[in-house]
Amino acid sequence: MESYQKELNPNTRVLMGPGPSDAHPRVLKAMSTPLIGHLDPQFLEVMDDIKVMTQKTFQTKNHLTFVVSAPGSAGMETCLVNLLEPGDEALICVNGVFGNRMSDIVERCGAKLVRIDAPWGEAIHPDQVKEALKTCKPKIVAIVHAETSTGVLQPLEEISKLTHNAGALFVVDAVTSYCGTELKVDDWGIDAIYTGSQKCLSAPPGLSPVSFSERAVAALDNRKTKVQSWFLDLTMVKNYWAGAKRAYHHTGPVSAMFALREALRLVLEEGLENRFARHSATHELLKEGLEPLGFEFLVKEGYRLPMLNAVKLPEGLDDVATRSRLLNEYNIEVGGGLGDFAGKIWRIGLMGNSSTANHVNQLTGALKAII
Repeated sequence: MESYQKELNPNTRVLMGPGPSDAHPRVLKAMSTPLIGHLDPQFLEVMDDIKVMTQKTFQTKNHLTFVVSAPGSAGMETCLVNLLEPGDEALICVNGVFGNRMSDIVERCGAKLVRIDAPWGEAIHPDQVKEALKTCKPKIVAIVHAETSTGVLQPLEEISKLTHNAGALFVVDAVTSYCGTELKVDDWGIDAIYTGSQKCLSAPPGLSPVSFSERAVAALDNRKTKVQSWFLDLTMVKNYWAGAKRAYHHTGPVSAMFALREALRLVLEEGLENRFARHSATHELLKEGLEPLGFEFLVKEGYRLPMLNAVKLPEGLDDVATRSRLLNEYNIEVGGGLGDFAGKIWRIGLMGNSSTANHVNQLTGALKAII
């Protein structure tokens, strides 16, 4: 029998990589709700619910807050292609894979790229931004709040002030930090932000919540050229999400939206502060379990992501062979390193529904048996 002729029945995994994370049973149940049309009045109510809960979880009153019908990378592209026009300057802070990805998109927009680089595993220092702003006049300054490739948590408030003092818009990648650690869009002066559904939110991959301040919307309204992407053009998309008549733009992913609505409900039921505290506590438990086994954290304390733990492998531990054993013998997924860190670090996700003591204990117990 050919593989495709068999009923789909993959192994149940314990998801502790860089994403996706384990989904709550309520989320999976919501995703199996019978389909309705993407312009059905009941689905428009679902969209309204999602918008309100996304505002609450972003801690913003931004009217233009919605969900892009595509993964977090499309959220990144939505922010950049709508705010940048050919000839604009963009100051991009790079300390990992996703700062590099933003830089690539900036150049594809025909904008002038100005980079600030920090070593992978370290945060961008505000003084670097301050110095760069003396030599350029950017329309946006963009930075990654939680660098998934390195496990760095980036402080934002001081860089936000520098950005606004220079007359620029502050753009933030919160794909991994959203719903897992403190994130205050309005209080921190974030003008455009994007995230993903599959990390600390613990919904299925494929959706990207975004939010734009009034300053960002004004920049969009004052564009002199068309947005280079039809699908991501906010001048049209916003009429589907926020327009009085809900103008058709595309067929929304109905089942994924049902799941997202339930995932957001779970976040608000738990409470943001309680959720942040849970992620921190689970991170500390992982540290207590891994360090006696010879693992060392890549990032210094104070800048570590609680939900994405980058750890150096003990001397003599084979990266691929050990991760294969974890997956094949214990059904546990952890992530390997990227770029220069390939084969040298693991990226252990404790995100959303995967951020529990039970997840940590399963991993450390399996590692003790293997090592």
